[in-house]
Amino acid sequence: MLSFEEALARLLAAAVPVAETLAVPTLEAAGRVLAADQLAPLDAPPLDNSAMDGYAVRAADVAAAGTVLPVAQRIPAGSVGVPLQPGTAARIFTGAPMPAGADAVVMQERCAHAGEGVRFEHVPRAGENVRRAGSDIATGSRILAAGQRLRAQDTALAASVGIATLPVRRRLRVAVFFTGDELRMPGEVLAPGSIYNSNRFLLTGLLAGLGCEVRDLGQVPDSLEATRAALRAAAADADLILTSGGVSVGEEDHVKPAVEAEGRLDMWKIAIKPGKPLAFGEIDPADPARRPVAFVGLPGNPVSGFVTFLTLVRPFILRLQGAAREMPAAYTLRADFDWTRPDARREFLRVRLNASGGLDLFPNQASGVLTSAAWADGLLDNPPQQAIARGDAVRFLPFSELLG
Repeated sequence: MLSFEEALARLLAAAVPVAETLAVPTLEAAGRVLAADQLAPLDAPPLDNSAMDGYAVRAADVAAAGTVLPVAQRIPAGSVGVPLQPGTAARIFTGAPMPAGADAVVMQERCAHAGEGVRFEHVPRAGENVRRAGSDIATGSRILAAGQRLRAQDTALAASVGIATLPVRRRLRVAVFFTGDELRMPGEVLAPGSIYNSNRFLLTGLLAGLGCEVRDLGQVPDSLEATRAALRAAAADADLILTSGGVSVGEEDHVKPAVEAEGRLDMWKIAIKPGKPLAFGEIDPADPARRPVAFVGLPGNPVSGFVTFLTLVRPFILRLQGAAREMPAAYTLRADFDWTRPDARREFLRVRLNASGGLDLFPNQASGVLTSAAWADGLLDNPPQQAIARGDAVRFLPFSELLG
């Protein structure tokens, strides 16, 4: 069997990122992969401005508590005041530009009205409560790096320096289909021997969370010709074809011979649990000008497919998208359970954070128990043959890092 690291390395080495880029409005760029570094066209903030509601002064004019100065002007945010005359104060609001000559802001809670002026109960120092021009972002500095999967805070950062559009990679086109005459959709009558197609919901949801353009070909009849036809249709415009189940050697498992007929296939056994079987290959498109289309066949058990997708297929998809970072962050936490019968394979156990900061284990870790995935907060990445005792430090992969 391949180790997890060997399988991941093979997948990433085979991934060819999409080359096409387009400019999208910054307001619509969250979730996309940035195609080029972004440099700040201006300082942020563009001018020295007030960090507080209060009074702008020359610090030298307020040498002692109790000093009273006349208020010569009022500067709300969005307005520019006139130069501050010596011995006067300016009423100023958060974000408003500092008037020329002022070098400090006394917050209004430390001031009191005094007739036509203001009395200061605090002696300011030069620079107090002043946000300097360029203190957040300097003109020409790199604010976003190519390969970032843009988050809301990233697009906000671009907007803060006036960037109206961003260059991004086009969305990855992923075609999915599902084999099995026993499969039914929710709402259909469940005949004896039939099951509901949970994997369709699982995979389309995971792909959507990664920002993919999903082409759902639905359920394909259990026949070689129907499966080949589905592969040809998917290869017409997809970057990746993803299937669930049907890659065994049984008489009704047609995905393996269909892929071999339409392209090339490599069957892997990976030393992970749950998971183990994974089919990887490529499909030849009808258009000879197009590259072969990557194919991944996931195991049919829902938790096996879920874990294999998160740990192996997700990094592959991120590489195809042109993302600079494929692997999730992991955290060391405390196990609040005993795991006395470890497997010879690397295990990904479904666990959940508890109120004391430790991890609880779902009691049934079988690969068909989808409840464990819905209950969990993440996966515990356990090395082969590694027993776990209550209180041990373990490696935790939160779903917040793995989903999207």
